[in-house]
Amino acid sequence: MAIDYRQLAELRDTLARHDVAYLVIGKSGALLHGFPDTTQDADLFIRKTPDNGRALVKALRGLQFDLSDQEAQDIERGKDFVQLKNGPFDIDLVFAPDGIERFEDAWTRGVEVDGIPVCSLDDIISSKQAANRVKDRETLPRLIAFREYQRQRNTRRKRLGTLPDNRPRRALEV
Repeated sequence: MAIDYRQLAELRDTLARHDVAYLVIGKSGALLHGFPDTTQDADLFIRKTPDNGRALVKALRGLQFDLSDQEAQDIERGKDFVQLKNGPFDIDLVFAPDGIERFEDAWTRGVEVDGIPVCSLDDIISSKQAANRVKDRETLPRLIAFREYQRQRNTRRKRLGTLPDNRPRRALEV
């Protein structure tokens, strides 16, 4: 079952209430950037601190995830990767993603989409390249092409700008 936007908004709101420091990463992060694809789960890059892990456990339980004692301990201590399939949607918690050295660095490069903190496309791509899994190698060419499209689109938008007043443009002023 795929995660839907309503569930993602509920996840965002619950993690915010519990002050969990996280970034959406992976294909779910790319989707928030506008990448045209689908995914079955939410991928979260979690800041690895004991307090953040405890807050995350409380938030997940509030979202009706049925965490075992072992899963809760793994989350609190920041085990590199914790996969949960025992809640309202599937979620992968990543405390040490391939290709990204520090959460704090990824945070400074990240963006906010509808109030959701998301890794930059560059970090998502770097992580998929470093993981080098078959499914990532299949997605990477399209994801890299999407990043280039986004850059060109953003460059064009910046270059055009807006008029300083309400005078109509003449065709040659572009």
